[in-house]
Amino acid sequence: MKLWLPAALPWWCALVALLSGSLQAQPPAGEPTNATEATAKKAPADRRITELYQAKVAGLSPERQAWEKILQENLGESFYLPHHRQDFVKGLSTAWDFVADDPKLPRVLLIGDSVSRGYTLPVRAALAGTANVHRAPENCGPTANGLKKLDVWLGDAKWDVVHFNFGIHDRATPEPDYEARLEQITQRLLRTGAKLVWASSTPLPAQSTYGSDGAMVARNEIAARVMRRHGIPIDDLYTMIHPRLGEFQKNNDVHFSDAGYEVLGREVARSIGRELPAK
Repeated sequence: MKLWLPAALPWWCALVALLSGSLQAQPPAGEPTNATEATAKKAPADRRITELYQAKVAGLSPERQAWEKILQENLGESFYLPHHRQDFVKGLSTAWDFVADDPKLPRVLLIGDSVSRGYTLPVRAALAGTANVHRAPENCGPTANGLKKLDVWLGDAKWDVVHFNFGIHDRATPEPDYEARLEQITQRLLRTGAKLVWASSTPLPAQSTYGSDGAMVARNEIAARVMRRHGIPIDDLYTMIHPRLGEFQKNNDVHFSDAGYEVLGREVARSIGRELPAK
């Protein structure tokens, strides 16, 4: 580590300063010293990724271009869309992949938050050759967002099965409001004619910044009441994964490891499989 010393500083003063820790190692050349500089240094790289993304999208089929436009309108610049552009440019497969339907297979739609996004690829893998598995083009968030965006997520296509969840983002939503909104969402989904599967919300980690898991238990109970009114089967992800949180849930985080999403994805695929039309 190279230390700098002012040229005029007497040697004994420099030694005292060094021993007291008042002299600092010089930052690496070009390293940003504050948030403004960091943003300025990141901007050219972001612009380059955006340019590469736009160039790749321009060469796609009209159907795939239309899907990318939907993602651009819904993912949001604050987090998901920049990550999508980077992954797309690198050619990585993600939950946001365009799904080219096999017309001989039923169509499935996954609606849910980032936990749902995490198990999307495992569900696709488990149902490969059995169903065309799509997902809503965003982190669906709370029920309030669902009421605003549901028609966008459903589009004009016919769905055979819709597997849906709202809960973690509603942990602070007043319980009567949560029930009323979920009832409205459920009634709208029933009008599609698709078979519905409700997924209970996965647990909140103990002693975390997300609040008490009691909020999740209460909302799962409310959701179960709504689903019973309409005879909708429940994919009880909460009960299934709860005994294995120490194995699969990230520390102080509602999200899961890749292995955890594999377990969740297989369970979701089984629940969907039970509702798929007979071949």
